[in-house]
Amino acid sequence: MSMKLNVSIGHIQFQNPVTIASGTFGYISKYAKSADIQKLGAFIPKTITLAAREGNPSPRIVETASGMINAIGIENDGLDHFLAHKLPDLAKLKIPLIVSVSAYQHNDFETLVTRLSQEESVSLIELNLSCPNLKHARLIAQDPAATQEVVAALKKISAKPLIAKLSPNVTDIAAVAFAAQEAGADAVSLVNTFSAMAVDVHRRRPVLGNVTGGLSGPAIKPIALKMVYDVKKRVTIPIIAMGGIMTAEDALEFLIVGATMVAVGTANFVDPQTPLRVLQGIKAYMKQHRVSDIHDIIGSLRTS
Repeated sequence: MSMKLNVSIGHIQFQNPVTIASGTFGYISKYAKSADIQKLGAFIPKTITLAAREGNPSPRIVETASGMINAIGIENDGLDHFLAHKLPDLAKLKIPLIVSVSAYQHNDFETLVTRLSQEESVSLIELNLSCPNLKHARLIAQDPAATQEVVAALKKISAKPLIAKLSPNVTDIAAVAFAAQEAGADAVSLVNTFSAMAVDVHRRRPVLGNVTGGLSGPAIKPIALKMVYDVKKRVTIPIIAMGGIMTAEDALEFLIVGATMVAVGTANFVDPQTPLRVLQGIKAYMKQHRVSDIHDIIGSLRTS
């Protein structure tokens, strides 16, 4: 039985709907031998900023029941280092490359998008508007108007399709997603991590050096799934879904409620082979249920 797994965002075609959440798979070199990432639909390296960032003070990660809290703080070597030392290896991939970027200022976002637009090996740009462990009173993705303003400005200068990465730490994520769509976003990705913290009861101090961080892992999956379902009812652009995907069944749930692609995140810290197992599990499901086209699964939820 032949199966059609390819999906698309804008004019970019992906051989299947499985990718990796930014920040969970480094820049490829550490995992190249442990996971055949060429079989995935796309690759998303760690988020980069215009200037280098040291990140937050340690400890930066704490394990929780059914998940983990991280407060890395987007530690990275900056755009120039990425272009000179990371992109050449990533350019060797035979699958689309989605580069995730973050910035505090509009001008920094504009510089990131302008320069990455000039790189032939970059297929799409993900605008990380939603990192919860940076010290700002309000995230761009917590304000529909701010989201629309930033995405619209960057859409005018981008030569690549743009993905707006959204925060779950909002009252109505669908309103933010709709604002991103109205501004011209080619897709939205959701959800980023939930604001969270842990306390050392013996010291009566926060476990994390940053005090708070972002919760990910299986604990957030039911909430993330509901948010993808809500967003799908408001937008027509593709959704890249993430949030506690550990198995193919988890991924299928997101596809059934309307996601076009799924991104495996925290599971990569447990086993970097997880995205490949998720992909194989989706194929097995399609074979078992005699589904020849992945689009017959996407958005197929029955509520009556």
